[in-house]
Amino acid sequence: MTNDTITGSPGGPVAPPPELERLRAELDRIDAELLDRLQARIACCVRIGHVKRAHAVPMMQPHRIGIVQERAAAFADRHGIDREFMRRLYDLIIAETCRIEDMVIGAQDR
Repeated sequence: MTNDTITGSPGGPVAPPPELERLRAELDRIDAELLDRLQARIACCVRIGHVKRAHAVPMMQPHRIGIVQERAAAFADRHGIDREFMRRLYDLIIAETCRIEDMVIGAQDR
């Protein structure tokens, strides 16, 4: 059990129920997996950047971004997630991967 307490109880702070602790631990594991998958996505984008550089393919591929955004929107619809949230999330992910690809494409071979 962690040192978390629940405040707002009439008798003062109380220890969280074991079920809450179990669920928080599960959420922590899911967060770790999410971050690992995000890192894997970025690593894949680095490899894509190397291929684009080797074949003189421009970094920005608007049609590809549209495909990714539509797939995310469809996922949101299927799973009851707000489309605007998913759009903003993917805007952030795409912006970061474009920044990284741009660095890879612009890098000089050593």
